[in-house]
Amino acid sequence: IRDEESGYNKNLFCIPKHYEEDLERVFIPHGLILDRTERLARDIMQDMGSHHIVALCVLKGGYKFFADLLDHIKALNQNGDKSVPITVDFVRIKSYC
Repeated sequence: IRDEESGYNKNLFCIPKHYEEDLERVFIPHGLILDRTERLARDIMQDMGSHHIVALCVLKGGYKFFADLLDHIKALNQNGDKSVPITVDFVRIKSYC
């Protein structure tokens, strides 16, 4: 996103009531995030070849992105030309002492 990017008017989106007063604009729409997550899954599958994938999720903030990414990887595993074994694990890290 460029510095001069103005984003999208929040009235174009369904914003939960408890966030309405806190948001001024939307810079990255949810659909774009989903699209980029799917593309990242495709890139991972292509780059890993037939190597085993070890997926490590940093709790708590990354769980939703992690779950979405794994869903895309699993779909590619089931519907693609190749299937790659995946191991999933989680790590909890304290942030900012």
